[in-house]
Amino acid sequence: MKIEKRNILLSSTIESMPYASVTSGGRGSKFPNRDIKSHERALLKKLDECYSHKQVAAIKYKNGTCLEFSSARDYDLKFESLDNKRNGLYLLNVKEENDVTKALVYVSSGKECLLSKKIEDYGTKLTRNGKPKNNDLVSSIEDVKLASLETFWIGPKNHIPKKAPVWCELWLRYNYKLQSKDTWEAVEEELKNICLNFNIELNDSHLLFPERLVKLARVTSEQLELIIGECAYVAEIRRAQEPITFFNEISNKEQKEWSDDLLKRTTYKRDGVAVCLLDTGVNTSHLLIKPAVDDSHVHVLKNDWDKYDNQGHGTEMAGVLLFNYLSEALQTISKVEVPYELESVKILPSNGENKPELYGYVTEQAVSLAEIANPKAKRVLCMAVSSPEYSTYDGSPTSWSAAIDSITSGANEEDEKRLFVISAGNVMPNEFENSSYPEANELHGVESPGQSWNAITVGAYSKDIQIVSSDYKNFKPVASMYELSPYSSTSFTWKKNWPVKPEVLFDGGNIVTNGKDFLECPDLELLTTYYQPYVKQFSTINATSSATAQAGWFCGQLISAYPEFWPETIRALIIHSAEWTDEMKRQFCQEDTKKKGRCILLRTCGYGIPNLEKAIKCVNNSVNMIIQGEIQPFFSKDSLNEMHLHTLPWPKEVLENLGEENVTLKVTLSYFIEPGPGEIGWKNRYRYPSCGLRFDIINSNESTDDFKKRVNRKMRGDDPKDSGDGTSGSERWYLGSSNRDVGSIHSDFCQLSAIDLSECNRIAVYPVTGWWKGRDYLGKVKKRVRYSLVVSLSTAKTDIDLYTPIVAQIANVTMV
Repeated sequence: MKIEKRNILLSSTIESMPYASVTSGGRGSKFPNRDIKSHERALLKKLDECYSHKQVAAIKYKNGTCLEFSSARDYDLKFESLDNKRNGLYLLNVKEENDVTKALVYVSSGKECLLSKKIEDYGTKLTRNGKPKNNDLVSSIEDVKLASLETFWIGPKNHIPKKAPVWCELWLRYNYKLQSKDTWEAVEEELKNICLNFNIELNDSHLLFPERLVKLARVTSEQLELIIGECAYVAEIRRAQEPITFFNEISNKEQKEWSDDLLKRTTYKRDGVAVCLLDTGVNTSHLLIKPAVDDSHVHVLKNDWDKYDNQGHGTEMAGVLLFNYLSEALQTISKVEVPYELESVKILPSNGENKPELYGYVTEQAVSLAEIANPKAKRVLCMAVSSPEYSTYDGSPTSWSAAIDSITSGANEEDEKRLFVISAGNVMPNEFENSSYPEANELHGVESPGQSWNAITVGAYSKDIQIVSSDYKNFKPVASMYELSPYSSTSFTWKKNWPVKPEVLFDGGNIVTNGKDFLECPDLELLTTYYQPYVKQFSTINATSSATAQAGWFCGQLISAYPEFWPETIRALIIHSAEWTDEMKRQFCQEDTKKKGRCILLRTCGYGIPNLEKAIKCVNNSVNMIIQGEIQPFFSKDSLNEMHLHTLPWPKEVLENLGEENVTLKVTLSYFIEPGPGEIGWKNRYRYPSCGLRFDIINSNESTDDFKKRVNRKMRGDDPKDSGDGTSGSERWYLGSSNRDVGSIHSDFCQLSAIDLSECNRIAVYPVTGWWKGRDYLGKVKKRVRYSLVVSLSTAKTDIDLYTPIVAQIANVTMV
């Protein structure tokens, strides 16, 4: 693509200033009113019964005791006060069931009296304010009992193994202190010895997160109880995820002639940009694939695997990764350029069932293989492998999605950031037999590892509706053109505090129906390369696999155009360029409000379909300004640190002359979080993200001082209530903060009169809390985080030049 007006990368726009939040951080906790003495007696009795009965319980604890604390229904539990490592109390997991909060706590041997003392002090001592000592903690506890296997289990209870062994994830706590005897290596060694003693199969791989080690064991329920009793480090247990299996008219001679013609017109470049495919392998002997591949950059995860793609899925992905719409490339007479190389890591075996693995570990190893072989490449990682079974159903992380967040953020290795696109997972045709379209899509949640905060999770839309084959004579397409693809899963049923998924949609084809049966149809799929070229050259691919491959192609094009851009920036540009179709709005946004239709639209279609031209270049009436910055969110465990105020070059005079003409302002903020997984409530200091960032734009007719006061309490001087004369301006934004301020990418737009936008050239980026701050003992409280900010101005009037006046007034602009 010829780029006449390249995106504008700004520098020296930042004014840093001390920051304090203007909000109190959400609603206060809600605890029951208690009769103090009777509540004290009841809890002490229950606690005594737990300790006296533990030797006859199902789980025989060798060291210490695990207790389950419960709140009253519809009340909070002060679970953070149950975590006191220094005094031998370890909070293991927190979950909600039927409006009751339950916390699992390990009480070390010899420390049993600590909880009893807290309860006794509640009944006998008062604070300076005249309240019972430990009031919030003790009054919040409705019940306490010995923990059972169900207390450790995360996920539906019917997934707990019975007498037949199944693969489960064991989440183990470990001590962060280097001098501790409870390091992750020591904890892993102890588990290995326990499994050896009980003849339990333990997988060699592991995943490492802050304070959590994840191992995979093949166990029965009885064996799980033995492990819990012997190993004091078990914090939670989950069913191991299983990856999906993949789907599987002219003569081959004629197909080869088409391939030969395209090959002659195609230029392949291998000069430092790569798209790395994690899949079933790629058959590099295919005429159209071979020139894009360096054989030394084709890998297998296991040394005894062959490199050949025996299933076909990887080779089908490759055809789309290289050509996007292969059918169009074949039919044109124009020259075609592939501006990057194709790398491949085979992560699934050629035949037989996949041996259960920690697929987070598998993904880490695959990425490492690619990077060791080609260390200087600027790459996008592309994976259309997902697990519909034993995943989470509310959007909370899995070990696999958390591993991808670690990989992308470089959490475990010198902050090496990576760009990753993954599939959202597929609604299968038979699901429409019980649910209508698009209800089935709303009910089918995005599959693991699509919960990843940092990866771009890709859903699908339908582009084709024309059925040619006589095999489908009495069938019609389920979706209309540019509606959500029937294959695409969504985050419609997720809790609203988890990220928007999928973020973007690419072409996933369509499903056909005769009113009773629902089938795949090759006519409505994407043409691609076939894995056995000696049989035929071409095949078709559909669903979120084809969509994810197109996303990989899109990223490859962007990185090739801007190899110096950060992964956070490429991600921001993709999402920033996306738009919903009118068809999607008619499907999901009939009630056009932030709380209803727009929220549903976002949770089903993400931010829409990306546009490469908008992402890769500017035009006179549509300008992208890009800032790459770095901020230190926290000063200490008790305080936030800084806010950035950016002053942008602005075509003020042009906007003023446009008067009441509508102009669109769009802002996208992208950064990578470090994950803190483990089911410990997902709030307070146990939050999943390391930190969060937010943006705000100055209002028209709002002074800079008033803007600073509105968003930053530190700028209010001696009067913390002095918020300036400006209003929040929240009504301007199409999505609003409640919809956009989740996950680690935030995108929104407003359409205002040009005159109102003429003064809106200041944007604030400021931090919100995360576990870096709350868990300061992990030593990351003063760490910095990179962010990318994309700000665009656009107008429908093609004769308006916004670009030139912006460029003309910037002496420090970098045109890249």
